[in-house]
Amino acid sequence: MNGYQLNIPTKVYFGRDIWREAIKSWDSLFYGNVLIVTTGCSLKRLGYVQELERVIKECVLVRHLVTFDSISANPKLSEVKDGITMGKAEGIDVVVGFGGGSAIDAAKAIALGIGTDRNIEDFFDYGIEAKGEALPVIAIPTTAGTGSELSKAAILTKEHQNIKRGIRGTALYPKAAIVDSVFTESVPYKITMETGFDVLAHGIESYISRAASPYTRMQSEYAVGIVGKYLSILSEDLHNIKARQKMSYASMIMGINLGNASTCLPHRMQYPLGAYTNTSHGNGIAALFTSWISMEYSYVPEKVEKMLGLLTRKRICGGDECAGEMYQFIKKLGLPTGLKELGVDSSLLKVMAEAVEGNLKNDPAIEGSDREILLKLYEEAWQ
Repeated sequence: MNGYQLNIPTKVYFGRDIWREAIKSWDSLFYGNVLIVTTGCSLKRLGYVQELERVIKECVLVRHLVTFDSISANPKLSEVKDGITMGKAEGIDVVVGFGGGSAIDAAKAIALGIGTDRNIEDFFDYGIEAKGEALPVIAIPTTAGTGSELSKAAILTKEHQNIKRGIRGTALYPKAAIVDSVFTESVPYKITMETGFDVLAHGIESYISRAASPYTRMQSEYAVGIVGKYLSILSEDLHNIKARQKMSYASMIMGINLGNASTCLPHRMQYPLGAYTNTSHGNGIAALFTSWISMEYSYVPEKVEKMLGLLTRKRICGGDECAGEMYQFIKKLGLPTGLKELGVDSSLLKVMAEAVEGNLKNDPAIEGSDREILLKLYEEAWQ
């Protein structure tokens, strides 16, 4: 067996309706001037933001608390810069990311921007690794999907240039994550399915990834089985508390996989797709996934069959059956099965293919510096 390393630096508190207890248990993590970063609207309407503010203010080491709630569903670099400006003016010591992956990614980038003397655009534009400059981040996810609470990436969009990419580095790992499935119980159907499918994509991609290890593959197998059973249950009963807990757990452990095995082509290809069309991450991944599964079968058939078998709890044989089962699963959730359903114009396909960035060689389908497969995959997903 080849050697491998694992990096899981984030403290985790997991459960249902445990977030207040977690903050009180870890009150030493909340000190000085604290900034909450959130998407705001629905969480405020439900009273979650106000209650979180109240509980944090009770921490004995907290002097001052402010909230920045101007983060979009696809977090923008300009929004992060506004948050950094606010954070520096307020002398922030600790950043709390409260919301879905967008809020947590923005919180990590804002914590980096406050803690460093560099311009945040240097990290975004030039791929400079974030190593030790960020303020501590406490991540409190309210959706079951991105795994951002345990990953070392912050995915942002530079809106005027249609560029979506990640700022990455060990400095972006949250200091602690409070993963409480109670917050997910009010998430509407569409977002539940989109974020839930992202968990599945993390599971399958990190299993197939060339950077996978025995540990991350074991976690992928477990997570894909959870999604196959419990996301299907949620598609029929959105109020199933056990299913909500299971999906939060699967999302969390796939955050570990993101930091240790990374992903494959669908995630790399969703970034320009999301940047040019302003469609959600989960919808973009879903629209690409059936075509990617079909293509990937030519390279790693046993792994693809294994993943689809765990998803469907059936014995799956052959590329057509794998692609067919994936198509039906996506359709059952009400997600787009191809790029046409997202309203993507065919003239964008070549533009997006040329804009794909990141470590493509994690994907077994990439050989050498061959990028032609990117356009081919976009075209097949558009068909």
